[in-house]
Amino acid sequence: MNATARRNVVGGRGVGGSSVGGGKVVRGGKAKARNGAANGTSNGSDGVGPAGAASAGGATATAAKEKPPLKTHDSYESDSSEQVSSSDEEERWKDSKLSNDVPSEYWHIQKLVKYMKAGNQTATIVALCCLKDHDLTTQMNQRAIQDCGGLEVLVNLLESNDMKCRLGALSVLSEISSNLDIRRAIVDLGGIPLLVQIVSEPGRDLKIMAAETIGNVAKVRLARKLVRKCEGIPRLVDLLDVNMNCLRSQREQLSEEEREMLDMARAGARALWSLSESRHNKELMCRSGIVPLMGRLLKSVHIDVVVPTMGTIQQCASQANYQLAITTEGMIFDIVSHLTSDNLDLKRQCSSAIFKCASDKTASDMVRESGGLEPLVGIARDKTVRDNKQLLAAATGAIWKCAASEANVKKLDQLKAVQVLVQLLNDENEEVLTNVVGAISECVKYQNNREILRTCGGIPLLVNLLNMTHAPLLENIARTLKECATDPESMTLMEELDAIRLIWSLLKNSNPKVQAYAAWALCPCIQNAKDSGELVRSFVGALELVVGLLKSRDNFVLSAVCAAIATIAKDRENLSVLSDHKVIRMLADLVYTTDDLLREHLAAAIASCAPYSMNTQELGRLKTVTPIVGYMVSNNPRVHRTTAMALQKLSEDPQNCITMHQSGVVPFLLETVGSKDRELQEASAGCLQNIRKLALRAEELELCGE
Repeated sequence: MNATARRNVVGGRGVGGSSVGGGKVVRGGKAKARNGAANGTSNGSDGVGPAGAASAGGATATAAKEKPPLKTHDSYESDSSEQVSSSDEEERWKDSKLSNDVPSEYWHIQKLVKYMKAGNQTATIVALCCLKDHDLTTQMNQRAIQDCGGLEVLVNLLESNDMKCRLGALSVLSEISSNLDIRRAIVDLGGIPLLVQIVSEPGRDLKIMAAETIGNVAKVRLARKLVRKCEGIPRLVDLLDVNMNCLRSQREQLSEEEREMLDMARAGARALWSLSESRHNKELMCRSGIVPLMGRLLKSVHIDVVVPTMGTIQQCASQANYQLAITTEGMIFDIVSHLTSDNLDLKRQCSSAIFKCASDKTASDMVRESGGLEPLVGIARDKTVRDNKQLLAAATGAIWKCAASEANVKKLDQLKAVQVLVQLLNDENEEVLTNVVGAISECVKYQNNREILRTCGGIPLLVNLLNMTHAPLLENIARTLKECATDPESMTLMEELDAIRLIWSLLKNSNPKVQAYAAWALCPCIQNAKDSGELVRSFVGALELVVGLLKSRDNFVLSAVCAAIATIAKDRENLSVLSDHKVIRMLADLVYTTDDLLREHLAAAIASCAPYSMNTQELGRLKTVTPIVGYMVSNNPRVHRTTAMALQKLSEDPQNCITMHQSGVVPFLLETVGSKDRELQEASAGCLQNIRKLALRAEELELCGE
């Protein structure tokens, strides 16, 4: 490098340019150009700085009188480090003030950055090596580099023609990019396109360092977008393509080339882990063929490769296409094998992946078949990990989703999972509690587990949790208590604990799912409670609250409320109160629904409410008969049963019988009267009987008239 090519930059006033090893001088304007190109736009700077900086080629830059560029709204921080003091005295005053607050290492690092700016190629390399001797993970040392324009120099060095300069710059950037502000600054300085370009170059050392730096910087949202725009994701996916021999052999058994290949896979996996936080990136990664490569990396004996790979898998497992791919590629067996690892982070990633995938029955069966339930319950039982809430939440979440399978529940029973889960009901973490109660709600669908829950003291703990405010937790508690209410002894205990009142109060919750599950839970509670009619009336405003929920726009809520009304209305006094609250008119407003679940429970509610006073005639006057007859065309036999029950009650009114006959209900009833469902048979026969009686009376009157 000749003298004219050097940058005469004073530390603290430097513009961050460097012309080392034939590299280009890059300033704030060019950084903008890089980011603009990555976003498909152009700023027209053509490599020239915003204040008239010299173009690439080694011209001398006069930065002392340059005005700082205006801040942009496209980036997180200003691109410039060119702001200067108004005078040397002011600068010296600032330096003396700063010297009282920072260690000497701060100034030593700034001197090294000055050498990088003003020195020749050799001086730059030496300065980079000396920088590496410092602990660049500390905030003060990172600040020292940033304050004197060192980031601009390091980013510029990425375009150098000298391999050592680029490698040194990448080595420093990969360490200091753990700092959030520095990540944003690297993005603003146009570092992402340069890093992506390096990943596609042949030098393995450069690829490794560039991928590691991307892994840090991509934790910034804008960086993730820029990597995708610069087509960096397919290049990073290519780094994962390592032969199985490298993955299965210990590091000391590998050749130098194989070690580098392994390191590339590790760095690429780390970068993709950060990038996978973006939905668009996940889709592009899938199209780039990442799934089989991740499946291969999971079989590795190298924990530093498996952890980022597993992190990427659990991030991507939130999408249905990845869940299917994880199952079909047989990754579940490898994921389960890592649950016994000593690495807690790896355990958490594996548990989280199972949590997301096990909603599918095939995946949950594979977890059981590969022996995954034992380590999951073991994590929940292990008191040494109770403080690790993320791991505990992931493990209990995985148990929850696996418990949806009856075969898995039987296996969990052998492992005494319910007893373990009850012990966790005292945890203070809402996510852990939500998953624990969710798992219990699946297990107590079976009588033996309802008894275990009661004997272990789980019901008082669950009732106490009804005072919480976390919506997903309240949903799961309502689901659990709904199952417990079918057990007479558990129901007696719930009455003693005033659980029904607390469940009823959930109907006031603003979350529709909480409202719905609370209404579902009330059905068995009211049905099995002692003197339930009086109990319901003892709650002030309870029936008015239930009727008010019929105004909801959520069909799931409406279905649950109709089911609750069907149960409440079996008590005549409660039915009287419901009628006073205009329940008939509100039920009539819902009859045109096409939702089968709502049809089923709406018909049941109408069947329960119709017998009181003039409700049958009122339902006919509101023209509900013909729409209800239309429910018989449904393919759902449960809809047929409740519809037939409603029609039987409505047919007590002669005018309704005429309307039913005109609506063509008879052929449907003749078919359902032969059903194996006894309730459906009786209701269909009763409706036909009423229609036939009316027809006979009409014939008698006609004969008498003649």
